[in-house]
Amino acid sequence: MTLLAVHGIQGTSAAWSSVAQACATQARFICPNLRGRGDALRGQAPQDYRLEAFSGDLAQIARQLDGPFILAGWSMGVSVTLEYLRRNAGPQPCALILLSGTPRPGLAPWFSERGDRLLTEIAAREKRLKLAMAADHQAVAWTWEGLQDVDHSAALVDIQLPTLIIHGDADPDSPLEHARWLSEGIPNAELHVIAGAGHSLLTENTAEVAQHIHAFIAKLHHAQERP
Repeated sequence: MTLLAVHGIQGTSAAWSSVAQACATQARFICPNLRGRGDALRGQAPQDYRLEAFSGDLAQIARQLDGPFILAGWSMGVSVTLEYLRRNAGPQPCALILLSGTPRPGLAPWFSERGDRLLTEIAAREKRLKLAMAADHQAVAWTWEGLQDVDHSAALVDIQLPTLIIHGDADPDSPLEHARWLSEGIPNAELHVIAGAGHSLLTENTAEVAQHIHAFIAKLHHAQERP
């Protein structure tokens, strides 16, 4: 099974590395860098970092995949995933995996400052989350600006895909209530809460995340094998 995995607002493809290694026997991970991150293109203005642009980039990658794939997102990667589905931007996945996300990112307390203070706050959050190969600070600021009015809540009911939601009950960046908005809105969703876990599930709770992904993929295979 191929898993197209999207990182968060400050992350890069490296965010998924530990989980990809833990799931290597069961899934092939494709972990792209969104624009402004890693080796991806750099935008020149705020509009270059809107969810529409990210979902379009993701569609180009999805069109190169051979066979069915699961679309996964962590943190802002969940918002990119939901935008991809809302816009029907490219090939449709067979299932979703949503970690530490929200349908309303503007309500997530990722940042509270503006201007130069926002750039300082971005640097501090990067250290707090122990992000490897973190995104350009200006790209993060413009991305955050574009998320303020995003609300995918009404579109959740239209998602007719098996959906695994994993969330920490001690997540200060996307409180557990945000995961419940997702699980209650998506018809075929299952929510797994990791006790005591914060926002950095991919690196701090790798084994538990991998266990849930293993079980989810096994369930998908079993469903496909039914006559």
